[in-house]
Amino acid sequence: MIRHRCTLLVLIFLLPFSGIAQVDSTAVDFIPNYVEVGGLLTNGSRTPFWQQSNRFGTIPRDGNALMIRGGMQHTWALGKSDSIKEWRRVMRPTYFAKEWRFQVGVEGVANVGKTTDFLLPQAYGAVQFGNWELMVGRRKQWIGIADSTLSSGSYAWSGNALPLPKIQFGLSRYTAVPYTKNWVQIIGFYSDGWFEKNRPVTSELKFHQKQLYGRIGKPDGTFKLLGGINHQVQWGGKSPYETINGQMPKGFENYIRMALGQPSAGKLDTATFFDNSNRVGNHLGTLDAGFEITGRKIRWLLYRQNIYEDGSLFRLTNIKDGLNGISLTRLTESDADFQIHKGVFEVLYTKNQGGSQFIFNQAIFGKDNYFNHAQVRDGWGYFDRGIGTPFIPPTSETVWRYPNYGDSFTSNNRVWVFHTGLQGSLLQKIEWSTRLSFSSNAGVYDLPFLPTAYQFSGVLNLRARTSWLGENTFVQGSLAADIGDLYPKSYGLMLSIRKEGLF
Repeated sequence: MIRHRCTLLVLIFLLPFSGIAQVDSTAVDFIPNYVEVGGLLTNGSRTPFWQQSNRFGTIPRDGNALMIRGGMQHTWALGKSDSIKEWRRVMRPTYFAKEWRFQVGVEGVANVGKTTDFLLPQAYGAVQFGNWELMVGRRKQWIGIADSTLSSGSYAWSGNALPLPKIQFGLSRYTAVPYTKNWVQIIGFYSDGWFEKNRPVTSELKFHQKQLYGRIGKPDGTFKLLGGINHQVQWGGKSPYETINGQMPKGFENYIRMALGQPSAGKLDTATFFDNSNRVGNHLGTLDAGFEITGRKIRWLLYRQNIYEDGSLFRLTNIKDGLNGISLTRLTESDADFQIHKGVFEVLYTKNQGGSQFIFNQAIFGKDNYFNHAQVRDGWGYFDRGIGTPFIPPTSETVWRYPNYGDSFTSNNRVWVFHTGLQGSLLQKIEWSTRLSFSSNAGVYDLPFLPTAYQFSGVLNLRARTSWLGENTFVQGSLAADIGDLYPKSYGLMLSIRKEGLF
């Protein structure tokens, strides 16, 4: 049985809040106006983990496919045209273009294989003034303090699923707090959006998200302290579980309760005991901290993401759980034939969850059951992809060997992951990167995997410039493998040719 959820909002949320990435903008994967054609070939019915995870839901999971994609992004100055050109060229957090701009981004993906899909991972418009932005639509984003290129993925928002459509207002990059002489900067946004219509269990589900992060230290300084929090909520939809007439609490008054994370405390007139003894909606997020050192040759980033989804973090009973990482980036160039430019090592641990017991009347709030929820049974997912770390997968990906966990989102949220990512160059002509991950998977407290499932997943990516189609043309390829107990053994080859800078 899935027990009642008592979600904790860790900090007060009264301001427009912010997101953070290791790059200074919350938007990722800048679109350089491109077209790409490629193919995916696998030895079985499943695409290897690292060829399809953290790719914003655009790579098919069911093996062989022809893939065609393209995207464009353009920014118009609503003032002087010369300053907008300089803003686009510099793209630094220290540059503040004090003028109005309008930006549009569109990216489309067509996958032809066992099924044919057309996806829009990006389709948005944004009005900008300086670092402030109002965005409407669907846009790729990275949330949380971590390396945004080689990480296993931020815990709560990893880029594993298609971006959700939303309305977002806030700061798009670090901005100095007045009277701090640029020693303190913040970045953030406040947003509301929608989940897909045809979810397995719920419908008409709404989405709320906000984050607040700060940085202490000069932007070009040697030492920087990073910290902040992100907050996500699923609320206001319909569910056959723990509701009256199938309706979850909705309306403006409940929106305010949800956004502020206020306990219901029996104040809801038309609601179940579940809602009156918890908070409105399914809340989750991380409380993050990091430390960055920029030397003459190497930039170091150390980070920690602490998980909150219940009251366990407030009581420090799940303090063992979280994402720990270190990223090293080389700042000097070399003429060596083989080079490593960046390395990342991470450990993700989610097996504690505040303990194995949840007894409401005795105030024992363990068994946090990450990404699952008693009311939102289809959990923290979007179009059957996990929104958070891909190492907590939907049950549909593991059902081949492990039984369903009721009709909940995941049957495997107690994991221990060791992850390494490397990036470099070969012969000064070929860019390469690799992700190698080993995980221990114990299922969930109520239905553990016996024995524990161990899994290795790895990928090698290669990219080289070619003159076949003129300038800014690249040939790209990847080799990937899954070996272990959690997923079927599989190998994959992906090849593509990409033309950038078309407009």
